[in-house]
Amino acid sequence: MVTAPHARAPRADRPDDVSDLLRLLVRDPGRPRLTWYGDDGERVELSGAVLENWVNKTTNLLVEEFDASPGTRILLDLPAHWRTTVWALAAWRVGATVVLVGDDDTAEPAATRPDVVVTTRPGRWSGTRADLVAVALPALARRFDADLPAGAVDAASAVMTYGDQVGWAPDVDRDAVALDDGTCETPYRALFPAAVGHRGARELVDGRAGVPACLARLVELWRADGSAILLSPGVAAELDAEPDRRDRLRLSERTT
Repeated sequence: MVTAPHARAPRADRPDDVSDLLRLLVRDPGRPRLTWYGDDGERVELSGAVLENWVNKTTNLLVEEFDASPGTRILLDLPAHWRTTVWALAAWRVGATVVLVGDDDTAEPAATRPDVVVTTRPGRWSGTRADLVAVALPALARRFDADLPAGAVDAASAVMTYGDQVGWAPDVDRDAVALDDGTCETPYRALFPAAVGHRGARELVDGRAGVPACLARLVELWRADGSAILLSPGVAAELDAEPDRRDRLRLSERTT
């Protein structure tokens, strides 16, 4: 077991790790915490309890399938999306480093030094030695709808086979790297800054800002006991072009 340098009591009032963050979110388990608006009219709403359930199952997969722990580099080759958020939270739950690449990334895959790759395009990473997880983005997907490289895990079917509660997870080293976005490395102690924003806010989060910015904003909102409506880049652009539709969405989602 990896042991944290200094033990501390859980802090759900001002969470500074994913475990405490989830404890805060499930204080009101039925309250919407993450609402996703995707292309083709997809809307997915995750309550605090449902979000915790997804993160717990994914955490168990990472630990039991890949022995993920501090030092493990988990590359998320995914767009701004609710599934990306779940995978990031699960990786941070086990103290791993989340590595991000852009959709148009032209760097050699091996240059990112991943141990695990979570991706919508597994063929791109089949030449690396990383373990592969193929992710189907549609909410109702029951399997990855394409050929998989040998040994790749199909997240659509695999995640649901794992337990709803975390069986065991390593402690987080707060000096370790939590996020590597290709331009800078963010340690765990900076991932959850001391300040907490406006309590209970419910806000739109624009997917065009990119995955790092979206994840940062989601964590900020949740730490303040808030919630988010995450918009795909396509939906965000459409709403910019249709202000009335944007106003209706704000009204229906009761944004603050």
